[in-house]
Amino acid sequence: MVFSVALLVALVMSYQLPELLNPEEDITLVKNPGAQDMKIIIKENGQPIEVLNMTDNIGGGTGEALGTAYRLADGRVIYVPESEEEGNETPG
Repeated sequence: MVFSVALLVALVMSYQLPELLNPEEDITLVKNPGAQDMKIIIKENGQPIEVLNMTDNIGGGTGEALGTAYRLADGRVIYVPESEEEGNETPG
């Protein structure tokens, strides 16, 4: 039993994920991004770890457009809010 615990600790340390053991740490991991077997692992606010598996289902619903995101040539993503002329005025 001691050997299995030591092996588990070594495995977590080898992946450099001691944050998974800290209950106060929020973490989001993406495994195999863009692949068919992509998974998103979320741990936040001391809640149980949640694993989201990629599916072919398309989400839907109603909502409000808040702006546009652009991917730059160097890979960075920027968010541009909608202009105030379009009716989304900010108070102040």
